[in-house]
Order: sequence, then C-alpha cells, then structure tokens
Amino acid sequence: MKEQVDVSRSPWRLGPRAARWFDFLLASALVLPTFPLTLLVGQSPYPALLSLAQTVPLFWRRRHPVAVFAVVAGASVLQAATYDMPVWGQVGFPAALYALARYGSGRSALVGLFVGLCGAVVASWVWTSAQFAAYPPGLEYIDYDMGLEDLLPYLLSITAIVLAAWALGSQARIRRAYEAGLVERGRQLALEAEQRAVLAAAEERTRIAREMHDVVAHGLSVMIVQADGARYAAAKDPQIAVRTLETVAKVGREGLTEMRRLLGLLRGTEDPALAPQPGLADLPSLVTANDHVDLEVPDPLPDVPDGVALTVFRLVQESLTNVRKHAGPQARAIVRLRAPGDAVEIEVVDDGHGASAAETSGLGLLGMRERVEVHGGTLHVGPAAGGGWAVRARIPL
Repeated sequence: MKEQVDVSRSPWRLGPRAARWFDFLLASALVLPTFPLTLLVGQSPYPALLSLAQTVPLFWRRRHPVAVFAVVAGASVLQAATYDMPVWGQVGFPAALYALARYGSGRSALVGLFVGLCGAVVASWVWTSAQFAAYPPGLEYIDYDMGLEDLLPYLLSITAIVLAAWALGSQARIRRAYEAGLVERGRQLALEAEQRAVLAAAEERTRIAREMHDVVAHGLSVMIVQADGARYAAAKDPQIAVRTLETVAKVGREGLTEMRRLLGLLRGTEDPALAPQPGLADLPSLVTANDHVDLEVPDPLPDVPDGVALTVFRLVQESLTNVRKHAGPQARAIVRLRAPGDAVEIEVVDDGHGASAAETSGLGLLGMRERVEVHGGTLHVGPAAGGGWAVRARIPL
C-alpha cells in the first residue's frame, strides 16, 4: 500500500509575529551586554558607542539585510581606524553577515563575504600591531619584527567566523528556495491530478449521457412503433392491440428502470466541466491577507468576452505567483486593470528584487504569452523603472 503524501503542507517556519520576536530577542541579547562589559573593564564610553553602532541595527536585519550589513561594516571600519582593541559589538558583524546571506541575494552575500575577509586581515593586523606597541620599552624583545606567525591566530579565528556565518546564511537561503520549489512542484502536481480527475469525471458524465440517450431513444422508438401498430390493429383484432400495449408497457418500464439507474450515478453531483470559469469579478480572490498587493479595477467592471476575462484572471494569477516566489517577503505590488474602450490593459508591477531571479523563458511566462496572443494581444515582461518587475498586457476587444 502506497503512503499518501500531503503535498499541500509547507515546511515549518516561524510565523511573522514569531520572527519579529526572535529578531528582537536576538538583537537584545547582543546589545544589552555592552553596558555591563564596559563598566567591568573600566573603559571609556567610546568602545560602548562602537558596540552599539554594531549591534543596534540588528533589530532590522531581516527586513533590511543590505542596509544593516552596510551600517555594521561601516562601524567596524570606524573601529579599526580609531580604536585598536576588540570590543563586544564585533559579535554583530557575523550576525549581520548571516542575515545578508540568508535574506539578501547571492550577489550581495558574496560582497559581504569579501568585505568580511578583508576585515579579518585588517583586524588581525591592527590588533597584533597594538599588542607589540603596548610592550614597555627596555625589554629584550623590543626589536622583535612582527611576522606572519603572529598574525595567524587572529587571522584564522576571524576568517573561520566569517566563513561560518556566510556559509550558514547561504545554506539557509538555498534551502528555503529549494523547499519553495518543492512546495510549488507539489502544488502543480496536485493541480494536475485534480485536473485529470475533472477530465475523467467529465468523460464519465459524457459516457453516461450517451448511454442515457441510447436507452431513452431506443425505448421511445419501440414504444412509438408499437403504439402505432396497436392503433391500426385495434379495429380488426383487439387481442393484438392488447398484446402490443403490453409490449409498450414492458419497454417503457425497462427504459424507465435503466434511466433511473443512470440518473443514480449522477444524483448529488455537479458536472465540473459545467462549472463557471473565473473572470474579472474574481480578481480580488487572488489577493490573500498576507500579500502587500493593491488592486485597482474600474467600477463597474468592463463587459468583456468570457475568454478575455479568463485570460486576464490567469495572467494576474501567474504574475502574483511570481511576485510571491521571487520579489521577496516585503515586496509590494500593484495590479491595475483598465478598459479604454477598444481593449483591456493589465499591469502588474512590484518593487522587489525578482528581476535578478526571474526566468524569462519559464513555462509561466510562455503560458501567459500564448494566452494573450490567442486574442491578438501583446505582452511585455521585464524590469520596472526604479527596480522590481513589471508585467503589462493589452488585449483588443
């Protein structure tokens, strides 16, 4: 017996509220030790300010990973230029690098890795030089030349931390993309299975309807012929008319029994092939509560052919699916529908980073183009002005 797999289930993840609490607690755990550690070692307030500059931005690491990493990296550069000792706030750099690799793009993650490796070299040189400069004069190793073996402990340790943060973040980003692909594939398989079931059901309904037609047509034909014969024979031989009417009744009962049997197969069901197709009035159903989507449609809706309405619905559906997959969790999108009189114009524009991940030769875009071209329309897909991705179509009426 084959195991039944629920393809509709998504991998477990933190919800939006739990993610906000996790980010808050993590950033707080890195910010709060700044004050007691500064007082404990008796340092000036300047190291504490550097630590705050490197840890406070982590409160926004999930929503703005690039900006947070830039601020944390800038504070680290400022520390290397003005303060030659490690501070607590440096724990914020691997956290910011992880967030950049986890929630940013692959290209930004590589830039962050390069910055981290450069920072490892600079920090190792600054801290090692500071230790040699701190030796009191007159000691026998005052003329000792600092070499690579003196830099290696710092360099290897910091490089390992940078590589680990980048690798973990990149792996999490790749894993989430892989899981999203599996979920989407499972959804497509479920949809295809449902469509096959619909087609099979429609085919079965057609077969039953054909059988019912044969039963009814055959029974009525026999009854008409027998009734005509009984009418002509009644004047000459009433017994023939009686036997003929018995045959009519028998054929009628058999036909009625067979028709009831066939109707029993259809009773309580609705033919999926006759279900209404979605149209312009169903566009709001494509926007869920978690989407940042604005829908602009004319009121009242334009009167368009059913085929055009279905094409508009499928185009918007596919475009919003691509926004959810590629634009990013905080991306906003706007759907505009206009009917200038001789055509219907559809525009779906988002402000995310889907332009770098879009597949211009994907089956979704190919399907949209074929749907639009069937009605003699045009489709334009590509990066939007100012960033993001845009889908624009025009279908003549």
